[in-house]
Amino acid sequence: MRAGALSCWRQHPPETRSSATAAERLLARFAASANLPRRRSGGAARKGTLMKITDVGVEILEVPLEHGYQAGGRKVVANWHVLARVRTADGIEGIGYVVKQRGDLVRAIAQAASELGEHLIGCSVLEPEAAWRKLAKLSDWIGPGGLQHWALAPLDIALWDAAGKAQSQPLWRLLGGYRDSLPAYASDRLWYSLGLAELEESAAAHAKAGHTAIKLRLGAAPDREMQAGRVRAAQQGAGPGVDVMVDGTQSWDYPTAALLGPALEEAGITWLEDPLYHDDIEGLASLAARLDIPVTGGENLYTLTQFRRTFEARALDIAILDLFRVGGITPWRKIAALADFFRLPICGHVVPEVHVHLLAAVPNGHKVEYMPRSTEILANMPAPVDGVLRPAEGAGHGLQLDERSVKRCRVE
Repeated sequence: MRAGALSCWRQHPPETRSSATAAERLLARFAASANLPRRRSGGAARKGTLMKITDVGVEILEVPLEHGYQAGGRKVVANWHVLARVRTADGIEGIGYVVKQRGDLVRAIAQAASELGEHLIGCSVLEPEAAWRKLAKLSDWIGPGGLQHWALAPLDIALWDAAGKAQSQPLWRLLGGYRDSLPAYASDRLWYSLGLAELEESAAAHAKAGHTAIKLRLGAAPDREMQAGRVRAAQQGAGPGVDVMVDGTQSWDYPTAALLGPALEEAGITWLEDPLYHDDIEGLASLAARLDIPVTGGENLYTLTQFRRTFEARALDIAILDLFRVGGITPWRKIAALADFFRLPICGHVVPEVHVHLLAAVPNGHKVEYMPRSTEILANMPAPVDGVLRPAEGAGHGLQLDERSVKRCRVE
């Protein structure tokens, strides 16, 4: 692996002779031990009850954006949420949600989550692994991945939130407790649809807010000077001491990426994300070997198998996990463990308010992407201070809904 990359392959190369078998053994051991331990004394877990689920609710929210933007050739004006709540007879309520930029298929996700949620009645919130496997088996005919994972994720997040509340523990500690904060980078309002002046102004605003790293998107145009010019505009706006990263948004073919990569590297970016389509594993591996800056990606992957193949090919230097696409916290933990086996740092894709818990729990957590999409419906969205993000205080994920905003955004 080339010098300067954040991958730790050179220092700690895994056994290449039987990496697939070793990875499979690791995952089997992890899955066998992943059940949440119950606390039976000390007051952390409720005594005399299995914390059975008595009610599950699912609703759709259309949360308007203050600043719309272009993505994928379409105007984005709202963040669509599928919000799940699980409740126990003891009065505990767990909250989970997924977020989409468009309303397409949101009703299908909500309907699937609602039907699956009925099968959680009578399950214990202290056994999220068992619950996830039960629901995954019921829905395996529309998976793995895709709609199945989008429907599983809000329920699973709500279960883990309730599990933390039942044990009076924040998620970051319940899931491993490696640290209590992480570096964050800003990526909101840095779209490829912005002009240079707007881009520079937005970068300056992020720096003024205390961010020490930002990420801008670049479109499909293969013009080296134009793309490098956008990087320079962001750098000028952000000022010295602020790292600038680039997201290629899967917009380039290999020849274009091979042309732009060195130019962007020379311009001083600190990572190149999604330069190619996510299933071009050979192309990503080749590009990663050619560049000194880290090649990052993974937010478009859904399954353990997809991540394993990508890791085995050494196609990424930093892995990015999407909590919604992978199907929730339960499978997210397994992918994080797999990445750790391959000595890969990991980041989360959006939803920083939950990802900060997950990344703080594991030893290979690297950075939190700070692009909150749920500020309007939360009473306590955490914000970075001097480039560092800490989880919301309290048990579970600690997030509190602004019920008036939820009611206002609810889609009947």
